[in-house]
Amino acid sequence: MPRDTITPADEEKIKAAIKEAEMNTSGEIRVHVESNCEGDVLDRATEVFADLHMHKTEQRNGVLFYVALEDHEFAVLGDAGINATVPDHFWEDITAEVIRHFKQKQYAEGLSKGILMAGEQLKAHFPYDRHGDINELNDDVSFGE
Repeated sequence: MPRDTITPADEEKIKAAIKEAEMNTSGEIRVHVESNCEGDVLDRATEVFADLHMHKTEQRNGVLFYVALEDHEFAVLGDAGINATVPDHFWEDITAEVIRHFKQKQYAEGLSKGILMAGEQLKAHFPYDRHGDINELNDDVSFGE
């Protein structure tokens, strides 16, 4: 079960990274953790992205970190607004950093580092607007089966 691997302390660390990353950007970051991934990891991440209504942000600037723990699957997925602006290697660099920590079973550390990396790019392309920006998506880690 994902909650056996991601402890409440891990969850708080991940949530703190999301809050820090979102402090300087209008971008929205979510993390979803489940045990198994049915089918292709990017297809499943796309389903979760839709289930979490991440495509409904005003600037289409949501980023999902998807993890299937038992299947050792990971994907980071950005909405159309982000994909149109970030450098080509953006997703690969984040994925490499996250997986480097996952191989050592440092899940919260890997996710936190990846989230902060995403936040830096989001800040460059989607700066925080202190007058009109609202937190459009919940910062909590979501869990599947």
